[in-house]
Amino acid sequence: MIDSEAENINNTSKKIIGILGGMGPLATADLFYKIITLTDAKSDNEHIHVIIDNNTEIPDRTNYILGTGEDPKKYLIESALKLELMGADVIIMPCNTAHYFYDEIVKYIHIPFLNMISETVKEIRRTNTEIKKVGLLATKGTCFAGIYDKIFNKYNIEVVKPDDTNENIVSDLIYSVKKGVKKYDLNSVQSVLSYFKSKDVDTVILGCTELPVAFKMLNIKGNYVDPTKILAQSAIKFVGKKIVEHE
Repeated sequence: MIDSEAENINNTSKKIIGILGGMGPLATADLFYKIITLTDAKSDNEHIHVIIDNNTEIPDRTNYILGTGEDPKKYLIESALKLELMGADVIIMPCNTAHYFYDEIVKYIHIPFLNMISETVKEIRRTNTEIKKVGLLATKGTCFAGIYDKIFNKYNIEVVKPDDTNENIVSDLIYSVKKGVKKYDLNSVQSVLSYFKSKDVDTVILGCTELPVAFKMLNIKGNYVDPTKILAQSAIKFVGKKIVEHE
C-alpha cells in the first residue's frame, strides 16, 4: 500500500527546473524572474518548482576560452550533477559563453539540458522564416569561439559580430553590469547598434545574459532578441506549464 501511494505521489508531482547559475548572479535572477512572470499561474502552488545553484565560484568562461584563465568545466559539471541529484527534471543555464562546454556537461548527466543557443535559433526561425542574418552582442569568448555561428549556420543564418572597437564596448558594458554599475555611456552603446545598421542587420541578439538586464536598465528599445526570455519560455513549456498570454 505504501509503495502504491509513493508511486502515485511521484506520478502526480510537478516537474522541476534546475538552473545552473552564478554566471553572473544578476543574470541568474533575471532568468528566474522571467520564469515566474511568464508562467500562467494564479497562485503560489501553480508556479513551477525551481532549484537554483547560484555557483559564483565558476571561473570566468571568456578568460579560459581566450587562454588566460582556469578551465570552468569541472565546476559546471559539478553544478549540473548537483541539480540532477536534487531532483531537477531539466537543466537550463543562463550564460551564453558557458554553452561552449555544453557538449561536455551533457555527457555526465541523465536528464535533459535545454541549449539556450538552439532554443534561440528555433524561435527566430519560427517567427521569421526568411531571415538570413542576425547581429550578435556577446562576450569576446562567445564571439571568438563561434558558439552562435556553429548552431545558426545549420539554419543558414549568418551571424554578424561587431568589429574590435565595438566588441570592446560590448565587453565593457557586460562587465560593468557584473560589477553592479548602474550608469553607462549610452552613446557608446548606440555606436555599436549603428554598426549593425551599416551592415543591414535588423535583428540583434542580446547574446550575453547581462545584456537584457543592461538594455532594460538603459531603456534601449529596438528589435532585439532576448535568449534569456526564450530559454525561460522553453523551460516553462518543457515542464508542461502555459505561458501568460500578455507577454
